[in-house]
Amino acid sequence: MTKLARVFGVLSGLAAFGVSLGPSSAADSSTLAKIKSSGAITIGYREASIPFSYLGPDQKPIGFSLDLCAAIVERIKTELNLPNLTVNYSPVNSSNRIPLIQSGTVDIECGGTANDKKRQEQVSFSVTTFVSQPRWLVKADSGVKTAGGLKGKTIVVTQGSNAIGFAQAANAKEQLGLNIVQAKDHAESFLMLNTGRAAAFMEDDILLAGLKAAAPNPDALIFLPGGYAKVYYGLMFTKGDAPFKALVDDVLSKQMASRQFEKTYTKWFTRPIPSKGENLAFPLTDELMERIAHPSDAVD
Repeated sequence: MTKLARVFGVLSGLAAFGVSLGPSSAADSSTLAKIKSSGAITIGYREASIPFSYLGPDQKPIGFSLDLCAAIVERIKTELNLPNLTVNYSPVNSSNRIPLIQSGTVDIECGGTANDKKRQEQVSFSVTTFVSQPRWLVKADSGVKTAGGLKGKTIVVTQGSNAIGFAQAANAKEQLGLNIVQAKDHAESFLMLNTGRAAAFMEDDILLAGLKAAAPNPDALIFLPGGYAKVYYGLMFTKGDAPFKALVDDVLSKQMASRQFEKTYTKWFTRPIPSKGENLAFPLTDELMERIAHPSDAVD
């Protein structure tokens, strides 16, 4: 029996997690076969998506999602009998992360990516690892107190982010007459807000909280009240690779059942984190607790 066939024997018992593997074998997993053949896995990471995936003090990628992916890497090492598996890291951004997954350049993206039905047509996602909500961040001295106060102003969103759709919908529904500009990444969007080139920055609340906490003067920035639809994050990988998805989901589901997932969450969301020792003070939400109790990749 080949190593990959033995992997399938392990993975085929994961139907309880809603993964239908059918008559295939693990050799049908393009991702696992590629990893086995090359002896390496490539992880996509973000450079400024605190606390999910970002560059630490030594300029090496760290974060909540990377800790989750480290557990997945350990499982792959065991299942493929590759104790010396090489782990390569590749920076990705909102614009190129999906193409890099589709091309096979990146095997799994360990960032802060929202799972939605449109993206599911291009890639696959793990069970939910975080539940967020898009919000507006503004400068405290701007005088803007509500979304209505942004009427006629320039606002920024990050290119490739799902926040673009939310900003456009809010603009149309509330007749704000916004000038919506797109920055290349979260760092540039945040810079535009801080330098006054944009009156507000829309993004998922936790990503904004991370940028705010790491700013020289966090109190100079405030959230506007209210938010938009729930957003479900997951780890992202190639579409249609059922054995690989089964492995990823099994690792995460077992961490959730053992409470290891909650310990990892606490480390990154409610304790001081590198590189400035900021504390996001973002405890587990009821929505995420529900997903921990019942792991799922479903989206509303």
